[in-house]
Amino acid sequence: MTTPAARAEELAALERVALACTACGLAEGRTQVVFGAGDADADLMIVGEAPGQREDEQGIPFVGPSGKLLETLLGEIGLDRSEVYIGNVVKCRPPRNRDPRPDEIDACGDYLRTQLRLVDPKVVLTLGNFSSKLLLKTTTGITRLRGTAYPWWGRFLVPTYHPAAALRGSARVLEEMRHDFSLLAKVISGEIVRETPPSTEADHNGVTPVPDTDGPDDNPPAQMDLFA
Repeated sequence: MTTPAARAEELAALERVALACTACGLAEGRTQVVFGAGDADADLMIVGEAPGQREDEQGIPFVGPSGKLLETLLGEIGLDRSEVYIGNVVKCRPPRNRDPRPDEIDACGDYLRTQLRLVDPKVVLTLGNFSSKLLLKTTTGITRLRGTAYPWWGRFLVPTYHPAAALRGSARVLEEMRHDFSLLAKVISGEIVRETPPSTEADHNGVTPVPDTDGPDDNPPAQMDLFA
């Protein structure tokens, strides 16, 4: 079995490759590549969408107001930022913070796949519509997705709102995020344990995986076959 130290070194080596990446057009406008940060042996990996301006300036994910709220919510369930691993779907800031395009997601796909494989967390927390739809391979929106722990590639995935949504002043969003983080804590502690294979419709905890959606979507996400 690979040791945590060896996996951390693999992540560091992959980051050095990413820092010089020019595989898509986002490289032309970036200040820095925002590869990821945190504990390479974490039980929890957090996946956002893309770096914003402050992240682009500092090279670290979630360092602005959204990051402060994220740290507060983690603290409420007994976790410090240093105990988790945080990354994004794409590693460079899209112009004007627009959604990443399919070719940009594809260019970063191997980075995210490898981060997930090396960290090998018990649970993945996706923040917002974009990363949640992408990793769950669905067109269902975050309002309906959140509030559930989904069996996902031998682990759980918990989707919740992006912290920016709560910062826009919605008390309801913040309350529901706190509920999702409470659910997250139960998964990490082992209180929620997956007891059936991922191919079944639901496990004994009533957790139902999200099916692929074949219906039309105004803005379908580029979908990623992780670990396939």
